Amino acid sequence: MYAKATKVPVIQSRGEIERLLSKHKCSQFMCGTDYDHGIARVQFKAHNRYVRFIVQLPPRPTYNSRPNAAKWEQAERQKWRALLLVIKAKLECVENKIATFEEEFLAQIIMPGDKTVAEMILPQIEGAYASGRVQPLLEQRIDVEP
Repeated sequence: MYAKATKVPVIQSRGEIERLLSKHKCSQFMCGTDYDHGIARVQFKAHNRYVRFIVQLPPRPTYNSRPNAAKWEQAERQKWRALLLVIKAKLECVENKIATFEEEFLAQIIMPGDKTVAEMILPQIEGAYASGRVQPLLEQRIDVEP
């Protein structure tokens, strides 16, 4: 698991994400944590698109135990480092013309109605597989001689 032993504080990883976004000319960016719902969020505007990453954080310990708190803090640091790595890799792919911005960030692009493409399409994918109505990768062709 990437960065599982990182000592980098969460605030430093968040700062690195913001500097990375600024370097890549992203605007309207923010990083935040919602401990009530156990999520970390990064949102920004780039290439005239709004993008949102939401990462599930490990559950906070319910009682004050130093070993449990330390494990939780470590897991939170690891999540933020991994999120930084993902965003950096995607932006590098776009900068190096390996993929377009839309190709790299498709799942995280926010559509009108405040849902990401992933939130909109994943239920449809699940439904297609559940119903068995999935487009095959290769169409079966049978040639019939006249």
